[in-house]
Amino acid sequence: MRVQGFPWYNTLDMEETKIRNRVRSFERDVFEMPEMAADLGKGRTFFIHTYGCQANVRDGETLAGMLVNMGFTEAGDVDDADLVIFNTCAIRKAAEDHVFGEIGNLKHRKEQNPEKIFALCGCMAQMPAVVERIRTAYPQIDLVFGTHNLDRFPRLLQDFLDRRERTFAVESVPGSVIENLPVQRTSAYKAFVNIMYGCDKFCTYCIVPYTRGRERSRMMEDIVREIKEFKASGGKEVTLLGQNVNAYGKDLGMEDGFTDLLNACADTGIDRIRFYSSHPRDYTVSSIEAMRTRENIMPALHLPVQSGSNDVLRRMNRGYRIERFYELFDDMKARIPDMTFTTDLIVGFPDETDEQFEDTLKLVDYCKFDLAYTFIFSPREGTPAAGYADGIPMRVKKERLQTLNDRISLYARQKNQGYIGRELLVLCDGPSKKNPDTYAGYSEENKLVNFTGRNIQEGDFVKVEITDAKSYTLDGRAAERKGL
Repeated sequence: MRVQGFPWYNTLDMEETKIRNRVRSFERDVFEMPEMAADLGKGRTFFIHTYGCQANVRDGETLAGMLVNMGFTEAGDVDDADLVIFNTCAIRKAAEDHVFGEIGNLKHRKEQNPEKIFALCGCMAQMPAVVERIRTAYPQIDLVFGTHNLDRFPRLLQDFLDRRERTFAVESVPGSVIENLPVQRTSAYKAFVNIMYGCDKFCTYCIVPYTRGRERSRMMEDIVREIKEFKASGGKEVTLLGQNVNAYGKDLGMEDGFTDLLNACADTGIDRIRFYSSHPRDYTVSSIEAMRTRENIMPALHLPVQSGSNDVLRRMNRGYRIERFYELFDDMKARIPDMTFTTDLIVGFPDETDEQFEDTLKLVDYCKFDLAYTFIFSPREGTPAAGYADGIPMRVKKERLQTLNDRISLYARQKNQGYIGRELLVLCDGPSKKNPDTYAGYSEENKLVNFTGRNIQEGDFVKVEITDAKSYTLDGRAAERKGL
């Protein structure tokens, strides 16, 4: 067994990580495929199982790009693959438990086929306790590597195949920006584009600063070049990714970096630009104005608030008061009245009172979000909130979540009913997953639309007349096509 990187048997150290995050040296490097790994995949197949957020999806596309460049062929499922990679999420314990259940089921597959390779990467791999558990209880996992080791994957895989020795390669370092990483995109028409990595906010409940490292921005010219190349290949829509996109460029000394980037991306002429995820603490009026004035920046904003209570926000270390969020909401809706507005909300934060939960419901009543991702607080080992006293029974937390979801669903349906009779421009993703006789795609407002029509292809822009509305989807029929 080989172990590389930091001493993974230790627990997370918040203070050490904060000190590490104060380092502001910018490191940029260019990926090169090791010569010996170029033919590593000939005659071999791979399957990647990705969990979690868009950043993980984008990492999965990078892994797939590397594997294809090494000569691997993508398999349809785990059983048909010679190499299986679990690209994991650590944001909530439920996600972590699900992964452990999945890799636990691999034991009999390993016994039946010892040559089959199982690897685990992503955010779970950056958690020392997780890696220790895999080392001692899951011998069927051959290779573990972290989010800071993504560019080293071809060499790590080559070393494993040469030695057939279990390998743990996880580093806990400030991290650098690696350019020219290969990519095998899941769509020819829609792309995730990383603009920055990591987070410096240290919300007390969040594991991300430990698993993804400090904030580090890509150079603007590298981002713009990627978008231009994607557009030249036929791409229609990009989503700019970062744990906190509004902080883009701060580490590079830029005063209003995210707005400058938005305008530069809009200048490429790509049809649609979205971004995810934002933070109320760093949002600027100039970014809102860019959304308002640039036609190819879509009028849809995801701005996580997490709670409507100032006391809870303070204990979460969110860095703003709820009055600031109300001000942002009012200003954005005044400037872009048709903008769709979504958020994240946590219920059951340690010792959240009934009054504090009511503050969250009041926020929902005021904003009437188009959609909200809601969660029961999930303690993450090593974060401050995991040690907070909590006397709220799980029964109460589940009741609050149901009450919150019912309220959000009510307003979401009301918002969607306002689209009945309107025409929306939809970028077709192809046949609907639930009904092959209909198509599915997203409107400019980021509404999921299921619609009927003829001779429509994935990647077509289609004008759709909305005929019916549910809480989180719209139904309609194609009115007119705008060609590829």
